[in-house]
Amino acid sequence: MNFRERVANDGVQDAPRNQWGLKASRNATQGLSGAELECKQQIFRKLVKVLDLSLLGSLDEKEARSQIQQVCEALMSEQALPFNATVRQRIVTELQDEVLGLGPLEALLADKSVSDILVNGTAPIFVERNGKLEQTQLRFDSDRHLMTIIDRIVSSVGRRIDESSPMVDARLKDGSRVNAVIPPLAIDGPMLSIRRFAVERLNAENLVEIGTLTPVMAELLDCIVQARLNVLVSGGTGAGKTTLLNILSGFIPHRERIVTIEDSAELQLQQPHVVRLETRPPNIEGRGEVAQRDLVKNSLRMRPDRIILGEVRGGEAFDMLQAMNTGHDGSLTTIHANTPRDALSRIESMVAMCGFQLPAAALRAQIASAIDVVVQVERMEDGKRRVVSVQEVNGQEGDIITMSEIFRFQRDGLDEQGNVMGSYQATGVVPGFYDYLKRRGLAPDLKVFQVQGGQRSWM
Repeated sequence: MNFRERVANDGVQDAPRNQWGLKASRNATQGLSGAELECKQQIFRKLVKVLDLSLLGSLDEKEARSQIQQVCEALMSEQALPFNATVRQRIVTELQDEVLGLGPLEALLADKSVSDILVNGTAPIFVERNGKLEQTQLRFDSDRHLMTIIDRIVSSVGRRIDESSPMVDARLKDGSRVNAVIPPLAIDGPMLSIRRFAVERLNAENLVEIGTLTPVMAELLDCIVQARLNVLVSGGTGAGKTTLLNILSGFIPHRERIVTIEDSAELQLQQPHVVRLETRPPNIEGRGEVAQRDLVKNSLRMRPDRIILGEVRGGEAFDMLQAMNTGHDGSLTTIHANTPRDALSRIESMVAMCGFQLPAAALRAQIASAIDVVVQVERMEDGKRRVVSVQEVNGQEGDIITMSEIFRFQRDGLDEQGNVMGSYQATGVVPGFYDYLKRRGLAPDLKVFQVQGGQRSWM
């Protein structure tokens, strides 16, 4: 059964989904009123005095929450608070989150429709839903309160943040990516950004359903990955590069050994033979740093069938090119760039900035030989992510790397609701790797490359 047949058999899910196909479910994100917040703070101060917090750490979360609830209810009964049962339970829940979790962030992390959480000091917390920012009524009580939560996050993954190291990248237990910046770098107080980890693992069928790409494009990408062509996913911040990389990695056969290299582990590979590597920042003495480039070099000694690099952003670009050119076919990676042409130029710049004195022509020949396909993704103003271009790297003519576009998203404008209108179209170009796919029994029908009316992605 080919890809398009699987899509037809699976059908469209009946539950509403957001821009990446996640089922929408909005949980309450309203903050406590002034009187309720004051009451919560008073009970929290008493709670800390009454409870043995070190003992709570030895209990499982369910039992610890039960003990906190019992103490909180007793304290509220003593004060005869004028709140109904719903408000009381909400205060108890927030206190449980303060002691055991991440405070105000817990309600947002439980909301599957939230894709990003942005904390700017003690100002109201912002979230992203369906590609658009929204302001919530939740906030941290003080900079000290926020710093406590940041410390709790970074210490759980063996990292640190203080005046000598005021920036940190970390991750939550569920894999969500975290970045924190504190004074003196952050002028208005501690800043925290959380890029949510997808609760439901998406697949290519989900992207077809929501119009991120067409079944024909997904089928071709499936063939490309299985045929071990090297793929570069390009796009801006928040365009969905890592999500698409996850889905492309799902096309890799289960019999292969895969090594993943990331700054912060996000990939969710389902194959049985996966080796996951993650960079390490320097310690308090400035030693012990392990950069992506070190991991790429080491991965070559680990007998990988495929190397998946979360993102190229420095000297590892050169080592990745070397790996792609020396037998590690089928490698995948992402890069920040606005167009496929810019993506190749950025790789060239990264290699040059690392001190490699290579002639421009020789370096471009390495890039043209290593990378076979560039997939460009974009988050548009309506909040939806789309694959806007699939291009083949043909080779080099003189000093220029030649590319040919296979599929594109042809934009037509905006409708009355602000949705981007357009269609996916084939350019009429048959890729040069088509014969290679055909010899491996993976080539799609030649008709898919013919110029014809595209599928309306906004419907």
